[in-house]
Amino acid sequence: MARLSLFVGKGGVGKTTLAASFSVHSALRNGRRPVLLISTDPAHSLSDILQQRLRDAPKPVPLPGGARLDAWQVDADKKFHGFLSRNKGTLLAILESGSLFSREDIEPLLDTSVPGMAEMAGLLALEEALSSGKYEQIVVDTAPLGHTLRLLQLPEYFQRFLSFLELASNRDRVLAEHFGGKVQPIGSRLLTEWNRLAEAVKRALQQAEIFLVTTPEKFALNESLRARDMLERYSPPLTISSVVLNRAAVRSTKCAACRQRALATNAAQKLLKREFLRAKLRKGEDIGTPILGAAGLAAFGNHVFSGKRMSWEITPPHGKDTRLLKAGWPTLETPLSLVLGKGGVGKTTVSAALGFRTRQKSKQPVEICSVDPAPSLDDVFQTDIGDEPRIVLGDAKFRASEMDSVRLFQRWVEEVKDAIDEATTAERSGIHVDLWFERHLFSQLLEIVPPGIDEVLAIIRISELLGDSAKRIVIDMAPTGHALDLLRTPDRILAWTRLLLKTLAAHRTLGFARDAGVKVAELGQRVRELLDVLRDPKQTSIFTVVLPEPLPDRETERLMDDLEELGLLSKSMFINRVLFPNDVVGCRKCERARQWQIATMARLGGRYRGKTLYAVRNFPTEIAGKNALRSFTGELWRVK
Repeated sequence: MARLSLFVGKGGVGKTTLAASFSVHSALRNGRRPVLLISTDPAHSLSDILQQRLRDAPKPVPLPGGARLDAWQVDADKKFHGFLSRNKGTLLAILESGSLFSREDIEPLLDTSVPGMAEMAGLLALEEALSSGKYEQIVVDTAPLGHTLRLLQLPEYFQRFLSFLELASNRDRVLAEHFGGKVQPIGSRLLTEWNRLAEAVKRALQQAEIFLVTTPEKFALNESLRARDMLERYSPPLTISSVVLNRAAVRSTKCAACRQRALATNAAQKLLKREFLRAKLRKGEDIGTPILGAAGLAAFGNHVFSGKRMSWEITPPHGKDTRLLKAGWPTLETPLSLVLGKGGVGKTTVSAALGFRTRQKSKQPVEICSVDPAPSLDDVFQTDIGDEPRIVLGDAKFRASEMDSVRLFQRWVEEVKDAIDEATTAERSGIHVDLWFERHLFSQLLEIVPPGIDEVLAIIRISELLGDSAKRIVIDMAPTGHALDLLRTPDRILAWTRLLLKTLAAHRTLGFARDAGVKVAELGQRVRELLDVLRDPKQTSIFTVVLPEPLPDRETERLMDDLEELGLLSKSMFINRVLFPNDVVGCRKCERARQWQIATMARLGGRYRGKTLYAVRNFPTEIAGKNALRSFTGELWRVK
């Protein structure tokens, strides 16, 4: 079987660059033995880094000496629905056999788009690559951490779903045996094949080489420790093989900012050596330029994975400095505000700053909620934040929470189980009805935490938060790909509710079908109201955050286009971590980094002339706590 290598970590730490560098490095060392690089992030950036167009199929990457590398950006919707269409007939037969619903009831639900497709498609693509036998090595550039943890849990959840399908397919057999008969189960061959698929991927993940990517920033280090703890709780535990400390300051310099980063790098190395005793520690130097193209990736791969000195350089583009005017930090002017952007650009910090500034300037209560499955509000506010809102910064009118989707789902499951027990064991017209098989089937289904649960429950949480009209609500969103998935979820939920109501209407003589119909109708109404709020600029503000660098710029351009397609409007953009002229005096690396920033800011200014663009000056340390937020919100510039 092919060797499997996964690159995981917080959004924005450089996973894609390192996964691509490792792939190029491995392909050049492997000679003619082929390597495959897969991206499972719904907001792909492999094509940006490789500087070539990619498609939803492995495509050769030109390398010298006959080295063979293929790259594949997985199209989640196409991959998932292709899998469903190939197996729809048998799946429908199983579900029809094991429930009260007919094929006509179930089929429209299978044709709709669902949240969590990115993780499911990633699993299917991984299995396809492993079973093809074409590759010596498979490298996976994963989504930001929270959703990658969901992907790593999928084989186990998929096997639980197979157990549910097996029980459903055996409904007639179980009932026949109960009454002394005998029936062949439906779809046994397909279920055996799917179980083999899940076992193969599960085994490959357990044997995989896992590279945890981090940076010297405290937020990234804190999230790396949380990731390790979560992986160790898996059954069986997943072990981190290597830790890559990226954007490390490794050369002596007279630059004050670089000396500060060097101190942070040394402290990070000590922490990582202490906390990851069994993992190999590698370093990737911050050279002040993006790593782009095969030559740059090969040089960076030699540097990180063979310990060579980083010597590659690319000439920064020339550009004219953007004119900046002093401005004040905006306050929250609408009931709901969403903060979006690529992983690692500073969404959580900007979310906290908007809330902090609003509390300084107005009497209105503010509540900030993170719907990222790997949140970091506790790092910003320097206190433990959980699923229940809690007071932050000593301000009784400023509260924060981090949505725990698994906990919310499990709480909902207990409520549903009680309702199912009551509905399937009841008196109807004087006749005792005990639908014991249906009760057992639903109970087994509810043991599965479905992929996409973060997006569905986030919609419900946002709807609940808007119930208090006196508050200003800020939603700290997940990184780009999954934020867009969340924003597509209301329309998907409405499609499901319409189909479910139609299906349940055919069974309205059953009490639990009537009860379920009421709940589904209520959910549909809440989601319609939320959609109205999201699409009304007077009720919802959408702030985007970007770094003045080529890769975040390209991802942000795609994000803005997707928002426009969804009928959503982002009027304001924060360009974060901007280097000013007196920040880089006498430092070649910092001056080089600023040249890239100047060119990127000129593109942003030209592309978004009708929007309010703010420039946020680079702070040498993380923004954490009340004093840091006060300093952070004390300076802001507007792009002229």
